[in-house]
Amino acid sequence: MSITENLDTHHKALTLNLEPSIFGSFAEIGAGQEVARWFLVVGAASGTVAKAISAYDKEVSDDLYGSGSRYVSRQRLDAMLEREWTQLLNQLDQARGAETRFFCFVDTVSARNYAGTNEPHGWVGLRFQREPRGQPNDILLHINLLDPTNLLQQEAIGILGVNLIYAAYYQSQPKEYLLANIAKDVENRLEIDYVDLRGPAFETWDRRALLAHLVRAGFAKAVCFPASGAPVPPTETLHKKAVVLAPGYFVHADPAHAEIHTRMLASAIQQLQGELGKAASAPAGFFCLNLTPLDAEAAMPEIPEVLRRIDALAAHKGDVLLVRERELYTMTDFVNRYTKEPVRFVVGLSLLIRALEDHYCRFDGSFLAALSHLFAQNIRIYAYSMTAENLRESIRGFSTLDWGLGEANGRISAQQLRPAAPLGHLYAFLIASNFLVPIEQHE
Repeated sequence: MSITENLDTHHKALTLNLEPSIFGSFAEIGAGQEVARWFLVVGAASGTVAKAISAYDKEVSDDLYGSGSRYVSRQRLDAMLEREWTQLLNQLDQARGAETRFFCFVDTVSARNYAGTNEPHGWVGLRFQREPRGQPNDILLHINLLDPTNLLQQEAIGILGVNLIYAAYYQSQPKEYLLANIAKDVENRLEIDYVDLRGPAFETWDRRALLAHLVRAGFAKAVCFPASGAPVPPTETLHKKAVVLAPGYFVHADPAHAEIHTRMLASAIQQLQGELGKAASAPAGFFCLNLTPLDAEAAMPEIPEVLRRIDALAAHKGDVLLVRERELYTMTDFVNRYTKEPVRFVVGLSLLIRALEDHYCRFDGSFLAALSHLFAQNIRIYAYSMTAENLRESIRGFSTLDWGLGEANGRISAQQLRPAAPLGHLYAFLIASNFLVPIEQHE
């Protein structure tokens, strides 16, 4: 069975209920029990559902799954999987293990609260056997819920959960379609910004390529690749942090370019630390690797090329946010989901000039509307000086304005740009108001 099938959620749940070899349990915390509900209402639920549980109370959850972790976290999800899987096998393996492919579905979700003040997101996991008494396989997801109401978010979780179980048994090949099958019918209602696969069914799968695919295929606005350690969802690294973002395409992976990028980011982190004061926690710094090309007719880079660029940045101890859109205001919107602390961009003058000359067709207010989004909520741009030669070469071919490129000692700083009116008036305001902050490389 493939992605070309058009089964709705009802028929997927019913198909699983009518398959005698598939049997399992459900444990859901938050957002109702919408996944189990599908199997209970479509008919023949006794063919699939061994147990459905919801441990909403914190003390009950701690008693079942252990204390010491946040309730909506990877740690809690793993604890739920381990306990529910162990209990399922202990109770049923002897009686029916020889002919049954067991599964265990779990989720822990923070759907929209009554006041609308929380971050709607969650962790979803499935452990399943491909054959009776076979080794278990895991699919773990982190999701962000986009619907405006709690009820709609519950509904989206239910559809996603049925899709996940159905895809694991019927639609996991070819592997390029697994995520599309999981997200079917909820593509615009939630994001999947992290996936992890474990077990023999996924031994040959490239997990990093799968994460990059989340962004390239539009399932997530961004995913995170730390320079050291395993990948994590963006919320794990951005939550309540002061952040510096260095956007770019990072096509050149040679040591000289990597050194320039690294020093730019280090200079910006030092600059922000100075603003915050020595007592404040160190800001988090990220290279924002953009996938959408400057040329609207060009294709996004293929995943092997994306991973090559990530590896080049990681070699210089750079944490990477792989982002789909290239406009700076989209990164502002994204990061402000997770933090109210200061956010700073660090850019070379060529990127700054491009941002100020770009066409922003998504907004009724065009350029000014895009700027209002960009500089929302304590955002500033650190503008890094460039050599006059490099700047002129970088903007040749796209810049249509006279920027009055004065120079001192062969370099041009943001203060030395002199665009003609009317942009010149706005540019002077941005400089005078510290929305644009000229900086130099710290040694």
